[in-house]
Amino acid sequence: MTKLSVNINKIATLRNARGGNIPDVQKAAVDCERFGAQGITVHPRPDERHIKYNDVRLLKPLLTTEFNIEGYPSPKFLDLVIEVKPDQVTLVPDPPDALTSSAGWDTLTHESFLKDVISTLKSHGIRTSIFVETDIRRIENAVKTGTDRIELYTEPYARMFPENPILAIQPFIAAARVAQSCGLGINAGHDLNLQNLRYFAENIPGLLEVSIGHALISDALYFGLENTIQMYLACLKP
Repeated sequence: MTKLSVNINKIATLRNARGGNIPDVQKAAVDCERFGAQGITVHPRPDERHIKYNDVRLLKPLLTTEFNIEGYPSPKFLDLVIEVKPDQVTLVPDPPDALTSSAGWDTLTHESFLKDVISTLKSHGIRTSIFVETDIRRIENAVKTGTDRIELYTEPYARMFPENPILAIQPFIAAARVAQSCGLGINAGHDLNLQNLRYFAENIPGLLEVSIGHALISDALYFGLENTIQMYLACLKP
């Protein structure tokens, strides 16, 4: 079964909007695990507008499932993840002022850079994943970086899904098959939700993990966090 990793950035956004510690990000993460999440994802950005670097440090000893930290591999970010040693680091090519992740790595142009970063992370026992689009050449070249997994950027799928699910899923099936043939693990994330998740999970071969934040936390406003996590898990059941 594909694992569900809950991205808790939006919980931190709500906390930061008012100051103080409501909602409690650490408690929310532990509750997500208690409600069935098989992982927790955070994406600390340079301006700390949602997850703060100290949140990451506080979360590590509390979590009992997989801890995934996303981010651009700046020196400050790398220092943090080497200190915390999460189960997985997902590398994204975001500029510092990005609102959200909106593109994957060009693994041909940035092969040497990614190779150096991933080598450093692996030397500290950290599994790596890199955020990519469905470009076959870039997925094939991802192997040369030394990454363990790729994370498929699924916004194009989510955008097309309401009009034509079959057409929307085809590039992702092809990309997943290539990744499998190259020995890469497959994660996915971005704009997956209760409407499109089941179809995606049923059709993508070898899908190990999905990371979902914005849609899941938004749904929790209506359905409650525990019920929402169970609804997403139901979408992933074979």
